[in-house]
Amino acid sequence: MEKRITIEERARLIQETVSTLYPHAHCELVHHNALELIIAIALSAQTTDEAVNKTTAVLFHKYPTLQHYLDAPLEEIMAVIKHLGLYQNKARNLKAMVERIATEFGGEVPSTQSDLESLPGVGRKTANVFLAVWHHIPRIAVDTHVERVSKRLGLVPEDANVVSVEETLMKRYPQSAWIDLHHQLLFFGRYFCTAKSPRCRECPLLSICRKPQL
Repeated sequence: MEKRITIEERARLIQETVSTLYPHAHCELVHHNALELIIAIALSAQTTDEAVNKTTAVLFHKYPTLQHYLDAPLEEIMAVIKHLGLYQNKARNLKAMVERIATEFGGEVPSTQSDLESLPGVGRKTANVFLAVWHHIPRIAVDTHVERVSKRLGLVPEDANVVSVEETLMKRYPQSAWIDLHHQLLFFGRYFCTAKSPRCRECPLLSICRKPQL
């Protein structure tokens, strides 16, 4: 049964627990520059980071610069990323993204939320991850793992939408904790509190879980 504690106590307990479990949580998408990072994040939608890294190992080798993407036929890019979910849409967005970066931003990946979200295939979550990882700007990016964990552990209402989850988490925690907490909640959801078969019996947060699966 869910333990009744204040929301402040709940938030503190969750942060302490996930930071202890995953003190070195980080972005697992392999990248070497800003262009590679924004592409990798965009390709990761509804796909595992492991699958993206296998694909981008080939993609980044084949297209090492922005100009290589600009020169590449769309069908060729599709063939490289065909093992990823939604690969046709992702390839179209990738092609349109690099064209916009070249024409509107002087060949450099933009560094503001609004400019990033103007890129094809880049939504709020992708922009937040990019700003946090590349520029170390405090953000809490809400992906499927962060959303699931936040709802199961009672940090946010179960009917909260993604933007509401993000805004609520930012209110619950100081800015200085946002980047690390995003990665730690993500790791907790990816490796412990999974969508299917979560490790409830060994979970240190079981007492405050809304939906334990025992």
